[in-house]
Amino acid sequence: MTGDRYTKRKEEDGTWSVVDIFAGIPAAINGVPLIRLHLEEVSDLVNLLNAMDRKRRSSTQ
Repeated sequence: MTGDRYTKRKEEDGTWSVVDIFAGIPAAINGVPLIRLHLEEVSDLVNLLNAMDRKRRSSTQ
């Protein structure tokens, strides 16, 4: 979806990271970077984080 804040990135070692495209760095939850994940995990996390971000942005408008 256009305007999403988070995306997935395949790393050189074959694992995946959740990336904050606005900041250009891996996203983190409670200070834990979302790196070295399996594809299934990263896809779920990207969807969840984008849904949370959309909800947060819509409540501030």
